[in-house]
Amino acid sequence: MNRVTFRKEICKGCGLCVQACPKGIIRLSGSINSMAYHYAEVADMSGCIACAFCAMMCPDAVIKVEKEVEAD
Repeated sequence: MNRVTFRKEICKGCGLCVQACPKGIIRLSGSINSMAYHYAEVADMSGCIACAFCAMMCPDAVIKVEKEVEAD
């Protein structure tokens, strides 16, 4: 399965990743980080296509996208 991880403690909750996701699986959390921002999170990882649009849009390099490699 593809995986997207966020460094939630440095996320400023700008929402650019939410807008960039073509699958609509990223949202801002109802919780806040230590800087009092609602950080981004993935609502449904199974819907991730590992396009990395979210990571490209993030101004703070908070997002890491890992694409599952298919075995031969």
